[in-house]
Amino acid sequence: MKKTLILSSLFLLLICVGCGKDDNDEKPDPGKEPGTDWTVAADNSSTTLINSFWNVNDKYFNYDSYGKLDFHYWPQAHALDVLVDAYQRTEDNFYKNYFDQWFEGVYIKNGNTFRNDYYDDMEWIALALLRTYQATGDAKYKEAVLQIWEYIKEGWNDNAGGGITWKKGEPSKNACSNGPACILAARLYQEFGNEKDKEWAVRIYSWLKNTLVNMNAGMVYDHINYQTGEIQTNWIFTYNQGTFVGSAVELYKIFGEKAYLNDAVKVADYTTSALATNSILKNEGTGDGGLFKGIFIRYFTDLICQERLEPSDRKRYILFLKYNAETLWNEGTAKPAVFFGPDWRTNPGSSTGLTEQLSGCMLMEAIALLEHKGLL
Repeated sequence: MKKTLILSSLFLLLICVGCGKDDNDEKPDPGKEPGTDWTVAADNSSTTLINSFWNVNDKYFNYDSYGKLDFHYWPQAHALDVLVDAYQRTEDNFYKNYFDQWFEGVYIKNGNTFRNDYYDDMEWIALALLRTYQATGDAKYKEAVLQIWEYIKEGWNDNAGGGITWKKGEPSKNACSNGPACILAARLYQEFGNEKDKEWAVRIYSWLKNTLVNMNAGMVYDHINYQTGEIQTNWIFTYNQGTFVGSAVELYKIFGEKAYLNDAVKVADYTTSALATNSILKNEGTGDGGLFKGIFIRYFTDLICQERLEPSDRKRYILFLKYNAETLWNEGTAKPAVFFGPDWRTNPGSSTGLTEQLSGCMLMEAIALLEHKGLL
């Protein structure tokens, strides 16, 4: 009897071993720290942005964590956006206290004006200032936005059938100068009710979609040279994808037409597959490219939050975003400094650039927002 029990036990043990999962059957999360508190991660990230990049004397964000003083206009907008993210999430005046300083410092460094030869740069500044106005109610931000918007509209002409040019005097109509302009026009309409702004949003969206977007595949092409008619189809960047997603979502908010959400989903699907490696958004380099992923994340997150988004799409997108956040936080973050690099799988070491840091901050703020909304 005892021998029979022993043999039976061995047989059961072999069955259990045989039924166990092979190591390759299911990939674990990438070094995930159990119970990651995304609110804390976002706090640490956005605080680092101030502590390691803020120029106390001239009131703008330095170009890198070593204190390089080069002033680049458009990253300043995204730095302000991150401060607004953090303030809206926490209601902590620690972040709000930098708004007025930024407004003064960036204005001065740009030559005592918010006007700029690059239309996309002005659009980013206006978008950030509009959010600052919405967060504070301070009229000076509203006045600045409306003034910049007048400058931006000067960039529209009928060359290549319409569109806002990339730079004053340049023969290029770019996705980066039309996607953000559409978002701005739509948000201005939603905030202040000017029908002309709604018309601008629709006009810009129609030109962008019909000229630079391959809706069959979900690719947003970079630009068209209106003198030659040549479209640059080889440059597919996450930030152009993101601003088209954002444009479609804003028009959906205005009109409630599911077709706009469908447009956003088509482009988001291409981005999360073709512009990602093993489900991590690709490394697009430092400098301007360091900001590209963060811009996509911002508008991708807004898409996730739309109630009429198909549940299956929302689930896929949340898993994608969460995987990117876990990978960045657990593999690609230099701690305790909390520095992010252009490759979200690689620790950047003892220093990093402003643009790369901003993209990481935007991801941390995005995942904290989804956690707050109960979507994780």
